[in-house]
Amino acid sequence: MEKKSIRKNIYPERSGSALLTTRRRVFVGMSGGVDSSVTAALLKEQGFNVTGVHIKMWSDPEIPCNFKKDREDAIRVAAHLEIPFETWDFTKEYREEVVEYLIREYAAGRTPNPDVMCNRHIKFGAFLARALERGADAVATGHYVRREPEFSSINSQFSDNTGRIENFEIENSLKIENCKLKIAKDLNKDQSYFLWTLTQEQLKHCVFPIGEYTKPEVRALARKFGLPTAEKEESQGICFIGEIDLNQFLKKYIPVSRGRVRTVSGKDIGEHEGLQFYTIGQREGLGIGGGIPYYVASKDFLTNTLVVAEGPYDEGLFKSEIAVSDIHWISGRAPELTFQCKARIRYRQSLQSCWIEKSEIRNPKSEIINVRFTTPQRAVTPGQSIVFYAGEEMIGGGIIS
Repeated sequence: MEKKSIRKNIYPERSGSALLTTRRRVFVGMSGGVDSSVTAALLKEQGFNVTGVHIKMWSDPEIPCNFKKDREDAIRVAAHLEIPFETWDFTKEYREEVVEYLIREYAAGRTPNPDVMCNRHIKFGAFLARALERGADAVATGHYVRREPEFSSINSQFSDNTGRIENFEIENSLKIENCKLKIAKDLNKDQSYFLWTLTQEQLKHCVFPIGEYTKPEVRALARKFGLPTAEKEESQGICFIGEIDLNQFLKKYIPVSRGRVRTVSGKDIGEHEGLQFYTIGQREGLGIGGGIPYYVASKDFLTNTLVVAEGPYDEGLFKSEIAVSDIHWISGRAPELTFQCKARIRYRQSLQSCWIEKSEIRNPKSEIINVRFTTPQRAVTPGQSIVFYAGEEMIGGGIIS
């Protein structure tokens, strides 16, 4: 029996024959990993004019990264696919928008999410802007997420009853009325959590080809295409910086300020190195013995005290309501409050039922909303992202206050 192909139409709502158009120019962010490599291969196969771009983000002689090796892998893939390849240096932008943000947030006692800011300011900020200046119609990345464009009814002669154009050849950013972001087919790899800051203007020029595939399917496609990165392991660590000792990195910029460690019940059990170097829910690296598993529950900056919970089920680790600032809605329009949806407060957390309400807190710099969970949430961390969902659609997010 012939083995069924796992190759899918990147744009399932459109007819396959119309995809074969060379006038659509796409710049692919090629990290040197298997996901972005398959992204470039799929687009090339479906007839797009593809240019591979490796984005240089990090440059610090004291902290090595895998930039050279990853770039070499990306070059090998581009050569195999016979597509143009370039390297764009965004180290200045990354330092200003991501690294300085990371240091600033930790210094203020919050726990930042650099991957969210890298997507916002670099991949879909500086990279997208330069690509459009160079004549690109869109940029593509290896994110596991699905983009679903909706089109203006003025183009109804080219569309079905849902308003979605069947013929990709006539699609352009002016015809798109709204873009939705949906969770990936592979729920274990879904990266919608990191993309909640994207605007409609950015999404009109974005393509996410592997959102319709599982990771094993992506690996299989890489082998079928003969890509040099087919068996390459996934990288870990901070976006584009890599695997570093975060505390050692932060201590270059944030002075150590020792203080006491107390339990939620008030017992003094040790000393900490500085509240900025700990995050809510942290267990490892506390330097506290006694055989009891301690978890960071809160940080009292007035008394320079680290408050820890005794065990993973200590009530001090849980919250039912949180304030959220820096709100962004993918549609560009704020929904009417109050409403019910689902949310996650960390990457790969299962979706949690919640109510989003107006907050009594007033902040002249940012709208504040109140999120009330049906089930108390463990280790709610100020500075981290909370992301909202309606069914499979990611509708927006904000920063936990």
